Amino acid sequence: MSMILSTGCSSVQNRYLKTVNDEFIKQPIVEKKILAESDIAHLPAPVKKYLAYTGVIGKNKPQNVHIEFDAQMIKKPGASPMQATSEQYNFFGNPARLFFMKASMFLVPFRVLHEYKDQKATFVVRVASLFNAVDLAGEELTTTETVTLLNDMCLFAPGSLVDKRLSWNEIDSLSAQVTIENGLYKVSAVLYFNEKGELVNFVSEDRSALQDDGSMRKARWSTPVRDYREIDGRKIPTYGQTIWNYTEGDFTYGIFTLKNILYNVKV
Repeated sequence: MSMILSTGCSSVQNRYLKTVNDEFIKQPIVEKKILAESDIAHLPAPVKKYLAYTGVIGKNKPQNVHIEFDAQMIKKPGASPMQATSEQYNFFGNPARLFFMKASMFLVPFRVLHEYKDQKATFVVRVASLFNAVDLAGEELTTTETVTLLNDMCLFAPGSLVDKRLSWNEIDSLSAQVTIENGLYKVSAVLYFNEKGELVNFVSEDRSALQDDGSMRKARWSTPVRDYREIDGRKIPTYGQTIWNYTEGDFTYGIFTLKNILYNVKV
């Protein structure tokens, strides 16, 4: 994990590094298993086509993944974007998602940490290493972050879509509904595909947006993606947006460009 160990870390980054290290201790790489055609027989037809397109059949099933992005984050409609970089680790045995972002606006640094592990989620935004502008936890946040976890599985670890915690409903030849159950939390999304077999959008009604007054507002959430590129034998989308589809209009609050992705990372 030398890629994430660095000096001069903020307290938020130190917390991220420690949590990642702890998760590797709890979920080390075990014997690798190949994803076989028989493993995907129960999946809806467009999902099977997607897995074939991405090239994950015949490769090791993902036990974890490390992802790095360049990003632009927008606080509210019409606001100037904050330039950002992010990295995250996802673990698939006991579902966990550990996401750390560095951003800045007008020379003021921001640090963002999302932790999802042991069926609990927290969200912290630290401004200039001085105070927490956001510090959230609780059931509504955990529901929201369960949707984010499912999104990562669908977009960046398609080999994980045979997970027993997922259930499926085929809608038509280019869409399917997926539901994940993780303990008390159950959320769903509709996946939309093109004729090539690419997953082009993920839409969920089960996520909530943080409002300026600190409340959470449930709204449709979509993440259109494109620009698939082969990385380590797998075709992965390298450009995506995160959008709140509010009744008063769509708000694109994040634009992400994939920098790097690694599967089954060892300590």
